Amino acid sequence: MRIVHLLLTSRFAGSERHALELAAAQAASHDVTLVLRRAGTADRIDAIAHRVHPKVRVEVVGNLAASWQARRLLRRLRPDVAHAHLSGGCRALHGLEGRDCLRVATLHIAYKPRQHAKLDGLIAIAPWQMADIPPGLRERSVQIDNWTLPRTPTTDARARLRAEHGIDDDTFLIGALGRAEPGKGLDVLVDAFERARLPGVRLAIVGQGSAWDALRKRAGNDVLMPGFAERPHDWLAAFDGFVSAARREPFGLVLLEAMQAGLPIVATATDGARHLAPQLQSPLVPVDDPDAIALALQRMVAGGQRRMAYPMEQFRIESKLEQIEAFYLAGLTRLRGG
Repeated sequence: MRIVHLLLTSRFAGSERHALELAAAQAASHDVTLVLRRAGTADRIDAIAHRVHPKVRVEVVGNLAASWQARRLLRRLRPDVAHAHLSGGCRALHGLEGRDCLRVATLHIAYKPRQHAKLDGLIAIAPWQMADIPPGLRERSVQIDNWTLPRTPTTDARARLRAEHGIDDDTFLIGALGRAEPGKGLDVLVDAFERARLPGVRLAIVGQGSAWDALRKRAGNDVLMPGFAERPHDWLAAFDGFVSAARREPFGLVLLEAMQAGLPIVATATDGARHLAPQLQSPLVPVDDPDAIALALQRMVAGGQRRMAYPMEQFRIESKLEQIEAFYLAGLTRLRGG
């Protein structure tokens, strides 16, 4: 099968990780191409191109009118499946109706009519997304959970990162990973950590984003903000507990990563966290409530448990690949009148 993934963003984050892991896994048995925007190939630590698996062919379009350029490229490549990720990729699929190519998208965030209504099918990453899809398109769509790949941190990751930032092994280090943007609730987390008044405890917020400078000014001296991490799983090894204070989280891939690392977790009751609640093994806390988060942090630290086991079998990529391929084949059969 000839598969083209369209990822026209600039910086690497959770949705980009999903697309690259899917493309790499599919490349073991299919002809897979990834279309990137020029900005995603820049010489930056948080760029996308240097993370692409060698078996995945890469095509690059310009930064201006990237969706239009990607659409022209698709007409030349003539794939069996064009799979879009996020808004720019979805726009590239518009105007290709009636061709012998299945046009699908993953709902990394939510259903948006202008992006998704005219596509041949959608992959929802959480059940709540399906209710927003119109009935006719819903019949051609499927819900498939996200996955996480086992990642082994470097041997000395915990000791090295803690030593670099002056954190001894007895200090309980609470960690958060992600972009500094309103939906992630990192401002609420900073307030909650201050209210929790936890002696001998540090908070680390690892990432970057548009609100990073404002967050740095707001955070106290006990909050460590090292910036973007090339190897976030090394930081997960350095943490003793994980917190997601998000206001909005469609699925919560970062929660899967924290579970994979065996960390005790505090999470707000976003759509994604509610979907994962049976596996999280801890009560969810209200969104946008720093006092509730502070209390949950106090309980986590008082519990003293720095590692725990989670049931991860249903979040392995192998079964998800089978489901996605079956979705493709059903769509192609329908498209080609089979």
